Amino acid sequence: MTSSPPPSEPPSGAPRGPSSAARRTVLAAALAAVGTAAASSAPATALATGNGRDRRAPSGLAGDVVDNRFWTSYTDWCSGTGAGTRAVLARRPGLVIGTPAGRTDYTDPHTGTTATWEYATWTSPEHRSTVPATEVVPSWNADTPPGTWIAVELRGRYSDGSETPWYVMGRWASGDEEIRRTSVDGQKDGRSTVWTDTFAIDDAASGLRLASYRLRLTLHRRPGTRLTPTVWRVGAMASDVPDRFTVPASEPGLARELVVPRYSQNIHIGQYPEYDNGGEAWCSPTSSQMIIEYWGRRPTAQDLAWVNPQYADPQVCHAARYTFDYQYDGCGNWPFNAAYAATYDDMSAVVTRLRSLTELETLIRAGIPAITSQSFRAEELTGAGYGTAGHLMTVIGFTAEGDVIANDPASPSNEAVRRVYRRREWENIWLRTKRYNSTGKVVSGTGGVCYLYWPAHPTTAQRRALAAVGVH
Repeated sequence: MTSSPPPSEPPSGAPRGPSSAARRTVLAAALAAVGTAAASSAPATALATGNGRDRRAPSGLAGDVVDNRFWTSYTDWCSGTGAGTRAVLARRPGLVIGTPAGRTDYTDPHTGTTATWEYATWTSPEHRSTVPATEVVPSWNADTPPGTWIAVELRGRYSDGSETPWYVMGRWASGDEEIRRTSVDGQKDGRSTVWTDTFAIDDAASGLRLASYRLRLTLHRRPGTRLTPTVWRVGAMASDVPDRFTVPASEPGLARELVVPRYSQNIHIGQYPEYDNGGEAWCSPTSSQMIIEYWGRRPTAQDLAWVNPQYADPQVCHAARYTFDYQYDGCGNWPFNAAYAATYDDMSAVVTRLRSLTELETLIRAGIPAITSQSFRAEELTGAGYGTAGHLMTVIGFTAEGDVIANDPASPSNEAVRRVYRRREWENIWLRTKRYNSTGKVVSGTGGVCYLYWPAHPTTAQRRALAAVGVH
């Protein structure tokens, strides 16, 4: 690949705040070093970018590159080790607090408030990944009534048999009154690091991998109440995507377009700047809201009562607030977006990686749109009109020629959101793991990251399509 970068790559979609900026700087330096050695659909139809992030850790093996494991069934919940939790047998099986295991104090780092909580825990069986991994990204679906919240942790076993510490992958509540949902910075053991929502091996070139992992859920509630969170799904995507500046071209295999609502993040610029500087960085929640409404779900008038009534599309402001990660200081935490989507009635959501546009066509064929994460210079994606260090958009179909039809929230109006991008350009900026930025420096690409949202009780065709891309 030649290095003829444009004079600038607009950073308007980059994560905001010192912690995210510092995290991106450290990871980019590490990458540079490595580089040198519808079932129910609602009716509906964006140029800054959002919180897609450019922050992969390096990886290096070929072959099967993605492993998904999610615990969702009654049998799954009974297979783990619980202390104070109880599995619930229902149409949508879940995990709840039975008799609390004890009490604990938690000081919220973002409010300074210390409170006492009853808690119960559940630890998954150890899952041996089919892909010895350089990265692991968890996701979960849960209901947290006021007065409750959950913590999700991961502990892995390296390929040499040693173990990681327990890493906090998220402290989460659907609301923001009890605690401030947050990732945890500074977690590392000299061999791996947690970058906001992603576990990553520090030096993939060494050959060290994560061979297996366990997840631990801690469910919290106010003492003396009978409230409980309910967790319906927890799991992770483990991956080892080869380092690559380009990917093989795929052959078109589908012409179909889904009718997905169109929302621009840019019409919200300046609104609620406390949530990631306002709309210019809201690509992730804006994309999430589009697909949530495609499936016929949306916030109620009561949910939206806090939004200034003069603002258009208040549900986008709502999505930004309720995906916001107070440590990352942004709305682009991948699992927090999936968890937000799953707060709507009977919705499932995961973060995963797809291996090809062919897999994406499989989902579109079954009526399942996808939110994809990519980064690119302006000239690398014809018609975008911008460059970005990380951006989320919603793929809603393919033209007869195989080009990608995307609802791109980085558009000046809702009417301008629908875009058609050249297939070859689009698949490369999405699936590659390395690229040249606007200064000619080698930085990371996301390697096929996407969010998938679908009804908790999908059709047979939808279930088969999800299984075909490794999601159960």
